[in-house]
Amino acid sequence: MTKKNLAYILNAAFLILIMVGDAFYIAFDKTWVKGLTSALFVALGAINLFFVFNKTGKKKFAIILLIGLFFAMLGDILLEFVFIAGAGFFALGHVFFFASYCFLIELNWKDFIYGLIIFIPSVLLITLAPIFNFDGILMEIVCVVYALIISLMVGKAVSNFVQQKSVLNLIILIGSALFFFSDLMLLLNKFYSYSIVTSLLCLLTYYPAEFLLANSILHAQQKDKE
Repeated sequence: MTKKNLAYILNAAFLILIMVGDAFYIAFDKTWVKGLTSALFVALGAINLFFVFNKTGKKKFAIILLIGLFFAMLGDILLEFVFIAGAGFFALGHVFFFASYCFLIELNWKDFIYGLIIFIPSVLLITLAPIFNFDGILMEIVCVVYALIISLMVGKAVSNFVQQKSVLNLIILIGSALFFFSDLMLLLNKFYSYSIVTSLLCLLTYYPAEFLLANSILHAQQKDKE
């Protein structure tokens, strides 16, 4: 068995484990299950980095994205105890995701245009929709700041794919978009009305999003142009 085939088999196995963990968490709502499942996508990112470290010219992308996965794991766990702390770590993870995408294609003004296109309707929804109950201005500000950070991250993913239509950028785009959708469902679930539908949609898109981001490291094997 070649090293490449082994990497793909491990990624498939981790996908199954992550989705099984997701299903167990949905069924039993145990924090330790959530933490263990989140640890799986960090472990997968580390394994993929090991497989491609000597091959890829995008080491900075892979390492920084892995750091983002680690902070996302921490945010996922802390969200169960202190929402603002969890959101803060998630936001920090998105900053690292954004930075990693900048090592694929250099930052330019188009990235911010795409980010603003995503952010403007998001902030209008948060601040103007009468359906939300944030129970204070602080939480509303936290949600607006978080929306800005994740919008810029997704905008950069969109911009990268528009500029360079590669498998790597497509995986990152889908993963980032699923992450955004998952957080939208979390927003509705947390501050509008708890619903089994939004709860399921949140969890059923979050873990695939994290898997795709971890899996993207495996596809970062093209040599950068010096």
